[in-house]
Amino acid sequence: MIEARRLHILRAVADHRTVTAAAAALYLTPSAVSQQLAALEQETGHRLVERGAKGVRLTPAGEILLSHTNAVLAQLERAEAELAAYGSGEAGTVTVASFATGIALVVAPALARLAASAPGIRIRVQDAEGDASLPMVLDRQVDVAVAVEYRGAPAADDPRLTHVPLYAEPFDAVVPVAHRLADAAEVPLAELAKDTWIGPYPGNPCHDVVVLACENAGFQPRLEHSSDDFRAVVSLAAADAGVALVPRSALHGTDLTGVVVRPVDGIAPTRRVFAAVRRGAEEHPLIRQVLDALGEAARV
Repeated sequence: MIEARRLHILRAVADHRTVTAAAAALYLTPSAVSQQLAALEQETGHRLVERGAKGVRLTPAGEILLSHTNAVLAQLERAEAELAAYGSGEAGTVTVASFATGIALVVAPALARLAASAPGIRIRVQDAEGDASLPMVLDRQVDVAVAVEYRGAPAADDPRLTHVPLYAEPFDAVVPVAHRLADAAEVPLAELAKDTWIGPYPGNPCHDVVVLACENAGFQPRLEHSSDDFRAVVSLAAADAGVALVPRSALHGTDLTGVVVRPVDGIAPTRRVFAAVRRGAEEHPLIRQVLDALGEAARV
């Protein structure tokens, strides 16, 4: 009989590519993870992982088991959801990980809605960028991620996750007041090809949006200044350190002295925001209410 707990460990190793990283995500020791993998190989009668200089990879037998693992773990999430519904599902804690602007735009309003409509639900919020929050959901560190689409992110049809679209917003061009395009009604990105750029660090989903938008305009942005805090990005632009693309909602409440904000000419780069839970968990009565509240906040 295969233990579901060991299937979860197998998936973590497949996601993180090393035993050490999987152990850290699961709050286990590397030796404990190795022991569980060895026990799983005994249970199945097949070698499931191979260790190399670059980490761990699944064998063909491991890949077969992983494809069933996603279905099994999703079904267990559904079982927990039905049991919670049977037990009324009126009280409990749901942990939500979101990037800072998402917290302000949808998570905090959703929390306020639930405080009035479902006072038995306790929400715990963690600040995490989109590329970090999705692994946190898969590793069961949080229940819900509010994340941004980015290159390399799990696809909407990923068998491990259920995606719930929330909102999409454009990026605006932010240039110093003395910039040659400050008086333009709209800013063509191609006209900024030779400028110095300010933007998020690689790995931040917004970094991918900015770089892809510039690539579509025919150039690679010369990113000389990096910050994941858009208030800092705007401050650097105000100091004439460069130009930037900033999500429109991130400009709300930001001091815009010294900069000009203009829409992008043509098709604007867009940040697409969604909520994600482990597949099957969307049927849990507590998580369902949180997802509904996030959707209502996004529509407003």
